[in-house]
Amino acid sequence: MFNIVLVEPEIPQNTGNIVRTCAATGCRLHLVRPLGFEVSDKYLKRAGLDYWHFVDITYYDSVDELFAKNPDGKFYFFSTKAAKTHSDVTYREGDFLVFGKETRGLPETLLAEHYKDAVRIPMIGEIRSLNLANSVAIAVYEAWRQTGYAQGNFCGRLRSVTPKE
Repeated sequence: MFNIVLVEPEIPQNTGNIVRTCAATGCRLHLVRPLGFEVSDKYLKRAGLDYWHFVDITYYDSVDELFAKNPDGKFYFFSTKAAKTHSDVTYREGDFLVFGKETRGLPETLLAEHYKDAVRIPMIGEIRSLNLANSVAIAVYEAWRQTGYAQGNFCGRLRSVTPKE
């Protein structure tokens, strides 16, 4: 599916929620150190519930290591400082969606180097930014929508009542 990259995430509950999103969408998770929590953190585990075993997680010591180990990857950098929106680009399976830490986002030097691939999620007013887990969910579902929800489960059903025709 897609590759979700968190650069120096700080809040365990956000990363746990992102693990759950990755599990629900078949995305791989890439975590770039330093992390603002221990991987054994109870808040991290609680937020990810029992979905950890569904997610392929890779750890890196730097963004440079991420790029070196994925030299053919197509990367999109999510930032409030980007000029184009997340829906202005065409995503393909295997793309890397890169997000920065909760308090500062991605480093401006990284954004400047890859500005043509920087995208933003539109917001109204003077809101500084969206929650990281919400931003990842918005990005993943837009990218997945563009690829036709490959492998998605489209069939829901009521368990305790019969629906009216």
